[in-house]
Amino acid sequence: MKTITAKWAMLLAAVLLVSGVLAACGGSNQAADGKVTISFLHWRGEDTQAFQQIIAAFEKQNPNIKVDMQTLTSDQYQTTAQAKLTDGSVGDVFASFPGAQFAALSKAGLFTDLSNESFVKNYNASLIDAGKQDGKQLALPYQLVYNQPIYNKAIFAKYNLTPPKDWDGFLKMCQTLKDNGIIPIAFAGGDIGPGQLMNSMVMNNEPSEDIFTKVEAGQAKLTDEFWVKTLSQFKELNDKGFFQPNSLGTKDAAAGALFIQGKAAMLASGSYQLTQNAKQNTELQQGLLAPITVAADQAKYEGVHTSTFMLAVNSRSKHPEEAKKFLAYLSQPEVAAQYANATGQNVTLNDVKYDSPELKIVQEWADKKTIFQPRFTILKAENQKAVTNSIQAVLGGATPEQAAQDAQAIIDQQVGK
Repeated sequence: MKTITAKWAMLLAAVLLVSGVLAACGGSNQAADGKVTISFLHWRGEDTQAFQQIIAAFEKQNPNIKVDMQTLTSDQYQTTAQAKLTDGSVGDVFASFPGAQFAALSKAGLFTDLSNESFVKNYNASLIDAGKQDGKQLALPYQLVYNQPIYNKAIFAKYNLTPPKDWDGFLKMCQTLKDNGIIPIAFAGGDIGPGQLMNSMVMNNEPSEDIFTKVEAGQAKLTDEFWVKTLSQFKELNDKGFFQPNSLGTKDAAAGALFIQGKAAMLASGSYQLTQNAKQNTELQQGLLAPITVAADQAKYEGVHTSTFMLAVNSRSKHPEEAKKFLAYLSQPEVAAQYANATGQNVTLNDVKYDSPELKIVQEWADKKTIFQPRFTILKAENQKAVTNSIQAVLGGATPEQAAQDAQAIIDQQVGK
């Protein structure tokens, strides 16, 4: 009798052990009370509070779903997101940058096809092409950003300046500012500056919107006139002292401070910083402009737009239906409006009402002739880095021709890979 009891005890212990292991394996996503936890992974740490409020409302409507939000810095996100998403334990819903990251994640098969989801119709169809591949809507760009300089309207008014319509006018304006002790352009040459300002500097120099696609395919080169000219104009701005001293050693926050404090008339970043600037200086009057690098009658574009922060459902997700439900919630115009007004980010959805001055500044650009951000048409990260490094090289003293040649050598290594 004792032997039988002991055997049953051992069997029961084994069953409990196996059950415990199985529970542990699924514990992070499926709680004992039936609640499902999904992971939301993105890089917009500054949006945390806004998303927490949105998530709380979503969880109230969907009591069986819990959303665990995780954020990384934008640099970390670009280098580590793919590895984190691959096993499906992180990022049931995730964000992607357009261009190189989108291409890499698509190649890895990490996107769920959203083409037939009803909530896709809530978006402006012309603004979500960056999330398409082979006719499938793999991601939904949530933010609409203009990647071009911000300017201080009060400083411009003081010196009777208006956004110029050609390159000579832009140089003359910068000289006027410099002569009056104002830094013309606060430029974060140590991090974001080259990648942001290159967009409006190249937009009217490039012969076609797909020129960087051709460069990556070996059908055009950075040593061609369009890029050498762009580098020459960066050099001209630098040589004339239109950037602050030691621009290559300046990070984003320091460049932003020069603008916010009124020491610089322009900030070479993008519309995404309008609200942040206004919070730090409530008297700041801001506008957007883009340097026109050609004669006025040769200008094809007035500025640069990007549809970014592309929301997607991880194809490896263990809870795809719950993930889609959360994405559908974010895709409601009233929820998108809540996000936009809380964060100062314009969105790509239809029928969204904006209530802040900064968002209305951006809205003014909706009817202007803009080009999708050229930098994000470069689909390989190594090539993108080579292009921005060539700008830094010129600011560091290299000739435009040599900087272009060195960058092209890196591109040549990537052609055909």
